[in-house]
Amino acid sequence: MIKSLTLLASLAVAASSFGLTAADTGTEGGPACLWAGAAYPQGADLSAGGSHYTCGSQGSTPYWTRGQAAAFSTAPNPGADTNPSGRFSAGARQPGTEYEDTCVGDQFIPGPDDVYQAVQTSGGLLWKSAGPISQWAFDPGAVHPQTTRSSGLCIDGVLT
Repeated sequence: MIKSLTLLASLAVAASSFGLTAADTGTEGGPACLWAGAAYPQGADLSAGGSHYTCGSQGSTPYWTRGQAAAFSTAPNPGADTNPSGRFSAGARQPGTEYEDTCVGDQFIPGPDDVYQAVQTSGGLLWKSAGPISQWAFDPGAVHPQTTRSSGLCIDGVLT
């Protein structure tokens, strides 16, 4: 027990020398959750897209739990515009962007038509469709992402 406390204390000192905080290292209360690249400690709350989220964990993995409705966003929402790894923790939701555009056969599926949730897989995090874009409440002045692609770019299920 004493060795564990000594080790944690030395890790905290080492982390502080690099400018890291407990939220970055997850040493107090579990792993920190990421939202748009910012670290939030366990128990932290934020609002995005009309919903309230709380940082928690599933096992040893940080996880955002979606809760009640919220009036406006308190965190940045860049959209699901890149791979969520290193930017978001599992459970986070974002409006879709061109990044999620896909084809099923010759049918074009525009990414901006859905809300996406960061999901943990054996290969890391990925965005998975969680519902129609109507489930995302855009703040006043926020722009709904659009796509510039069309079904003409779908050839045998491949977006070209």
